[in-house]
Amino acid sequence: MLDAVETIFLIMIGGEFIMGILGNGFIGLVNFIDWIKKRKIYLVDLILTSLAISRIGLLFVILLNGFITILYPEAFDCENILKLIDSVWTITNQLSVCFATCLSIFYCLKIANFSHPLFLWLKWRINTVILIILLASLLKTVLISLLITEKFNEDFKGWGSRKNKRNYTGNSVYFNTLIFLNLETLLPFTLSVISFCLLILSLWKHTRKIKLNAMDARDPRTEIHLRAMKAVISFLILFVIYCLAFLITTSSYFLPQKELAVIFGEIIAAIYPSGHSFILILGNIKLKQASLNSLKKMKHCLKGGIFHK
Repeated sequence: MLDAVETIFLIMIGGEFIMGILGNGFIGLVNFIDWIKKRKIYLVDLILTSLAISRIGLLFVILLNGFITILYPEAFDCENILKLIDSVWTITNQLSVCFATCLSIFYCLKIANFSHPLFLWLKWRINTVILIILLASLLKTVLISLLITEKFNEDFKGWGSRKNKRNYTGNSVYFNTLIFLNLETLLPFTLSVISFCLLILSLWKHTRKIKLNAMDARDPRTEIHLRAMKAVISFLILFVIYCLAFLITTSSYFLPQKELAVIFGEIIAAIYPSGHSFILILGNIKLKQASLNSLKKMKHCLKGGIFHK
């Protein structure tokens, strides 16, 4: 019989999962329909669609891990189940970070304005640069993550058994592996921070130019800068929160209230892949307009207007 905390956890994690699937699914569906209609897909739409798909996978594994933790905790004693969950979690997490980084770099190269030769060279070859980063990210994620996950499970088996909870050496090795898993996202995260800083610098230069020329401070280019910065800074903030929650969840065996730590960590972790999708929708003109049209149609249907056609 589930207690109140476990029931609330299942409801909250289920709600976050549904919201995340709606948000990320909407991004993927709108871009896919647009691709079919126009017979081509823009680079930003490809990045957003790839990001949405990776986050749908991440949401599924977070939901699965949460339900198993509460309803079937003994399943974690099975090596194959543990290996599958860890592998999918690691791969989808790495892909999500890499695609979000590609989006940050795309916004930076597309919107920021600098006269440095290297920046101009990258800006002129933006499609090639982003595609190379995407392919390199996919290759790195598939190869390295699988190798790390294999080591992760070997370490976990040394301490994960309930009969061996006082194996502190195994715990230390396992925790070091977890730290390495998180450090693997440090490079793409740093690139996103650099992209955000360049966008701020570009916006500062642009607003200064506007003031000197006595132009309207809310011109289209300023709005574009602000939308891009909101998308990037929201990713950075949510990802930091996600990493902290991930560490709480994975280090729960070192904490006195293990189950509460897992519950708290998973609820917080699910905010990142579900919440950021809605920020991306609001920051993208095409997605925002499509969402408004969908809401109008839903409102019309709820009022019964569909029956009067």
